[in-house]
Amino acid sequence: MTYEERLQNVAVLGAAGKMGSGILLLTAVEMADLSLQAENKGKSFVLNAIDVSPEGLAGLMNYLRAQVRKVAEKKTVWLRKMYADRDDLVENYDIIDEYIFDVMNVIRPVTTMAAAYQSNLVFEAVSENRELKVKLLGDIDKNNPNKPWFFTNTSSVPINLIESEAGLDGRILGFHFYNPPAVQRLVELIVTEKTGEDVEAFAREYAKKLRKIIVPSNDFAGFVGNGHFMRDALHGISEAEALAAEKSIPLYKAIYIINKITQDYLVRPMGIFQLIDYVGIDVVNFILNVMNPHYKDEELRHDLLEKMLEQGVKGGQYSSGAQKDGFLKYKGGRMTAIWDIHKQHYVELEKFKDECDEMMGEIPDSVVAWKSLLRNKKKDELLAAFFNDLKAAESLGAQLAVKYGRKSKAIGQKLVADAVAHNIDDVNTVMLTGFFHAYGPVNNFFD
Repeated sequence: MTYEERLQNVAVLGAAGKMGSGILLLTAVEMADLSLQAENKGKSFVLNAIDVSPEGLAGLMNYLRAQVRKVAEKKTVWLRKMYADRDDLVENYDIIDEYIFDVMNVIRPVTTMAAAYQSNLVFEAVSENRELKVKLLGDIDKNNPNKPWFFTNTSSVPINLIESEAGLDGRILGFHFYNPPAVQRLVELIVTEKTGEDVEAFAREYAKKLRKIIVPSNDFAGFVGNGHFMRDALHGISEAEALAAEKSIPLYKAIYIINKITQDYLVRPMGIFQLIDYVGIDVVNFILNVMNPHYKDEELRHDLLEKMLEQGVKGGQYSSGAQKDGFLKYKGGRMTAIWDIHKQHYVELEKFKDECDEMMGEIPDSVVAWKSLLRNKKKDELLAAFFNDLKAAESLGAQLAVKYGRKSKAIGQKLVADAVAHNIDDVNTVMLTGFFHAYGPVNNFFD
């Protein structure tokens, strides 16, 4: 079966979710583009958007139309060539509208799993629940005579377990998009010992067509991305608790300090507690619960996460993309307060921010902002100067930052030592591309 034939009938499970909708958008555009090529004229391309929520599917279609319009506006020159035989399409807006129609015409929104029973390729983007994934993929495989290939978007469940329990025998791989899939360029590719060479070859061609950067990971729970992030998050939580105990300050003040350290001192786009909120405290805790049984030499869990959930504080995002309150409270995208786990309410920053900033001490004058480094050709030089100053400083903030940077580096090195990541460059690429860090965690800055 050729690349084009494989993509003539595709299904996306969990299509109305945050990840599924992005995967669906990318795949619908790729399938429509294939259908417009001369050699494929007259061939049918069907993309089954499967989700349990009719309301979610209705919202999905509105989302897709808006996003496809943006895609079309960026490639009107190419579209003019594809529609060159259409005398009725003269103006750009005519061509754009026609392309939106063609992309949307590929998609079939449905709530029944039977729609995947004729698919050649199935993308799975349901929740991080191993039993659910196994059940869905196993049911499809038993009812699908085409021996379909399965691409699971799991960020934590070992692929070989899904493969063996669903009886897929070499027809599945991990194809982990980063959030949001339509924007993020990174994909983690995870194969098992049984994954067919043709399955992997197709995955790489598909990723290339989508202009994605592939980083391979060995089949260990959490893979490279969550393998680093989850441990980094646990370290941040532990550092906050240790700081609160050492300095005899409330935990919410320590959370503020560690969050500021990981953002401003370590030059990251978000502090570690803000990132946990962004992903969702519930999601982070769930992923840790998935990963923990697979690592006997360390405990990948923390009571603080479970206490936050018991108190009804989950973080995550609204359907609009706005941030929900978690460890931090947000207003207009800005942090305004920190959750006090003991009194179970938010404490406004203005009541303690200055005290905490004074406790951390002055940050070196060589400090650089994350945004200023994005396209700066002297990035490494500026970072080296700043981190050298941090290592020479005696302030609490500097000491915490250097300790945290070294721990982050050690986490990355352990991923390679444990054969989760293939090499140091892959760890750095995941954090640079998937998490938008200004530098990879395994570097010479924190020797």
